[in-house]
Amino acid sequence: MPDRGPVSVTSQFIDPEIALIPAPQLVVPSDNARYVLNAVNARWGSLFDALYGFDVIPETKMQENSGGGAGFDLSGKKAPAPPTGGYNPLRGEAVIEFANGLLDEIAPLAIGNWSEVARLWPKFVGSSQQLNLLMKSGVTTSLRTPSLFVGSCGNLGPPAADNVPKASSPSVPDIGRIFLKHNGLHLILEIDRDDPIGQSALSGIKDITMESALSAILDMEDSVSAVDAMDKSRVYSNICGVLRGSLEAPFVKDGQALTRCLNDDIWFRDAKGEASSIPGRAIALVRNVGHHMFTDMVYTQDGKQVPEGFIDCIITVSAALHDLRGMSRFMNSRTGSVYIVKPKMHGPEEVALTSRLFGRVEEFFGLRRNTIKMGIMDEERRTSANLRECLHEAAERVFFINTGFLDRTGDEIHTCMLAGPVVKKADIKAQPWIKAYEDLNVDVGLFSGFQGKGQIGKGMWAKPDSMKAMLEAKISEPMAGASTAWVPSPAAAALHSIHYHRVDVPSRQMQISTRPPARIETLLEPPLIRGSMPSKEEIIHEVRENAQSILGYVVRWVDLGVGCSKVPDLSNVGLMEDRATLRISSQLMANWLHHGLITK
Repeated sequence: MPDRGPVSVTSQFIDPEIALIPAPQLVVPSDNARYVLNAVNARWGSLFDALYGFDVIPETKMQENSGGGAGFDLSGKKAPAPPTGGYNPLRGEAVIEFANGLLDEIAPLAIGNWSEVARLWPKFVGSSQQLNLLMKSGVTTSLRTPSLFVGSCGNLGPPAADNVPKASSPSVPDIGRIFLKHNGLHLILEIDRDDPIGQSALSGIKDITMESALSAILDMEDSVSAVDAMDKSRVYSNICGVLRGSLEAPFVKDGQALTRCLNDDIWFRDAKGEASSIPGRAIALVRNVGHHMFTDMVYTQDGKQVPEGFIDCIITVSAALHDLRGMSRFMNSRTGSVYIVKPKMHGPEEVALTSRLFGRVEEFFGLRRNTIKMGIMDEERRTSANLRECLHEAAERVFFINTGFLDRTGDEIHTCMLAGPVVKKADIKAQPWIKAYEDLNVDVGLFSGFQGKGQIGKGMWAKPDSMKAMLEAKISEPMAGASTAWVPSPAAAALHSIHYHRVDVPSRQMQISTRPPARIETLLEPPLIRGSMPSKEEIIHEVRENAQSILGYVVRWVDLGVGCSKVPDLSNVGLMEDRATLRISSQLMANWLHHGLITK
């Protein structure tokens, strides 16, 4: 479309968790109350549980039968079931070793390493506190950067004088929390010398609670199975429950009836000794459906169905009135905004339609102009090629842009359907257009002033059981300039938060902003097969993989009403799939059918 030149994003009243602090983002189907609560509560996650329960810490031959291990052996095969379900102390030691190494990286000490810490406590120096640490050698040290310590709570007194030369564990158990803050994210050192894990750590640290998913997208779209009034009512009810602060989900654990609810805020004494708090929950964003789905929930005066996204918007905002008017048990947006992520928008005209819709809903409810903020999902070719023009249409209310492989690739194949046969799904990620797409999204966002105003996001990690691979690979996203990226679970959020400690995203964005922007010509290069066609065996394998992804998802969608699930591929690797899976797989098979690579 015609280029109107540079655009400057001027959105106001954006919460700092979105505008200023790079962090993971969870996406959760909004039709399941328990999942929704898990996602919103995933602002805080146990590092020790995430390490212990997944393959980040591998099972060694020594650990295999020592009880309770939950990982993989070094050969890559799943470890045999242990004889008991108890705690595996050797695996626990490996977790503590990993955590100490991470603290050495994030919050290094003036002297020594965290593995040598025997006790830690806050101490006033003048008008503010700093963190003191007793080493096993008897030496007292502090953080190399004292400002990383931001507060504490609990019983964490200094060691008695006769304890110092002995450098042994103190006779009075410590129970408390030390709060650190690095790159905008908090870490809470959970100290409890009476706890079995705390007893096994010289420092008494039984866990590190990581500030993880600062935002969570409550999804009404691709990850839900909402096809009738009952389904849609459940979706609306759950979202209303979150924005009112009242959502609960009963469940049974070990024969005991329990109720899951939203987490309270976390209180502590800051470095000056004053009471301070941090929100206990992620900020809830709501993904409505796109413009192209219509519903019989509401009819126009002349008997026509209404776009479902129109109804979604009205219901989302009416639910958010509890939050905006201070009637919610918990605050969602402290700046008084409603965050709606809009998918499947094909270019600037549809972004303009969304902006007009939001404006009309604001008028209807008597809200301040631009109260409803817009997240633009860059998942259609016409939007990618005209992203700057899209921002022109939403410059005063946009808070989020992101990329996503599945939907965007489905639209890419659909667009070049008649041009020729496309490459295999696994090979598409190596095509020139996909890198141009990922880079151009960041380039346009940075050149339009997104830094400090909103999120530049990247897509989902699709292998929820492969956390070691995620920890190795997903750091590429903050390195690419993304201030957030999607994760499939709270444990994944806790582990992905490590990347935002290892990468100073604002500094990285400043570096990226000096490069030449990605070329639009590369973005528009279709992913067609160049040269020889795939062999018969390769074609059969590709068809089976795509059929498996479609049928594996549809079976759960139809039979169980589950819109987002872990679907095994032909290699039995569980992949997190939603409705976008059907889009890319069906488009690829239709393309190969059209060009004669396969038959009906």
